[in-house]
Amino acid sequence: MMKSIFRQATIINEGQSFVSDLLVSNHRIEKIAPNISLGGSIRYEEINAEGFMLIPGMIDDQVHFREPGLTHKGTIETESKAAVAGGITSFMEMPNTIPNVLNLQLLEEKYQLAQENSWANFSFFMGISKNNLEDALRIDNELVCGITDDGLYFNDDEGILANHPYFLEKLFDRSNSLIALHSEDDAIIDQNLLEFKETYGRQIPCEFHSKIRTSEACLLATKRVLDLAKKANNRLHFFHISTYDEAKLFAEFQGDLKNKRITSEACIHHLFFNESHYQTLGNKIKWNPSVKTVADNIGLIHALNNDVIDIIATDHAPHSWDEKNGDYFSAKSGGPLVQHALLVLLELFKQGKISLEKMVEKTSHHVAEIYRIPDRGYIREGYYADLVLIDLHSATEVTKESLLYKCGWSPFENAKFSCSINRTYVNGSLVYDKTSQSNFTPGFRLKFEKIR
Repeated sequence: MMKSIFRQATIINEGQSFVSDLLVSNHRIEKIAPNISLGGSIRYEEINAEGFMLIPGMIDDQVHFREPGLTHKGTIETESKAAVAGGITSFMEMPNTIPNVLNLQLLEEKYQLAQENSWANFSFFMGISKNNLEDALRIDNELVCGITDDGLYFNDDEGILANHPYFLEKLFDRSNSLIALHSEDDAIIDQNLLEFKETYGRQIPCEFHSKIRTSEACLLATKRVLDLAKKANNRLHFFHISTYDEAKLFAEFQGDLKNKRITSEACIHHLFFNESHYQTLGNKIKWNPSVKTVADNIGLIHALNNDVIDIIATDHAPHSWDEKNGDYFSAKSGGPLVQHALLVLLELFKQGKISLEKMVEKTSHHVAEIYRIPDRGYIREGYYADLVLIDLHSATEVTKESLLYKCGWSPFENAKFSCSINRTYVNGSLVYDKTSQSNFTPGFRLKFEKIR
């Protein structure tokens, strides 16, 4: 691989903003210095980064790329290509593909698919359900990001782990891996759904989604799981915290990220969308957990800025357009987000809601720390060159034609963002260029520290 020098980039890293050159060689950052010069015989590519912001690529710990078994919605190739176009250089993917990833053989088959098809670096979660505890406990912590129930049912067709405390106790007591969970209370949701169905039948208006999957359902389940985890002192991560009331539960764990046993995240849609958007966007913003109030938007951003919530993810979950339509019971929850996640955060920066330094911390630094990913998540000498050049002064218009998702739609269609992703590099290779076609270079399998 030819050496590359980024000239006079504005680097955002570890709470600082500074102008510097950066030398990339053999997939990694070799040198960071105000002015880098190489001997005349050394060949290198020079990248004029003056006026651009250079950040470590986003590490997204929660995506659903749908392969195998659901490839009409998306594939590892299509969704990872959209991800790098959005400045995401590494992802961790969920086990609710078909078949569900509930044994080590199926898990390794996904890794083989990614090694041939992924534009970004990758890892895959092992799924957990009622009948595969022993398999789940056998994962290699250095090669697998963790264990999760996200997108899966505890039993054949109902329930998530947050509603099965006896099983959770057993899992927490025995696991030495990171466990990541979706927490909503099924009983509250089922009762609310029954009441709305009695009034509206199958034609429940989409704006009542947050009245069915309520803040109370999230809060009760999160409290229940937290109580169990505090007793076990296991390594637990909460996916997609969607309410400010939930966020406040994590205040007692504030700070000391490297030694935290319990961590949490917020997702792009819960920071940006709220109940007022149901009228115009309808099922396009139907997610589980649901999009809720403006107060929750504000509260979650406050929790991120004060290090109560640790990271930001997407929960990218594409469905075909047909699957997003129909009555309340037919329209599936989830939507595509990876191509525009960083642009949303940059918009929040322009609105004064989050600093660039905090954005980088929550999308890169802290994700690497939480999952204990060596040599990634920072712009440091010796680290992998997962880098994103951002133009804060060039707008991005989202058109149907610009979408790279296989599903072909986005909740941001026709939106205009005030910034743009100019280039994305994965392990030093250019994988996205705003102005030209990029060549495919496969990402690497993420590795982790053994002790979680």
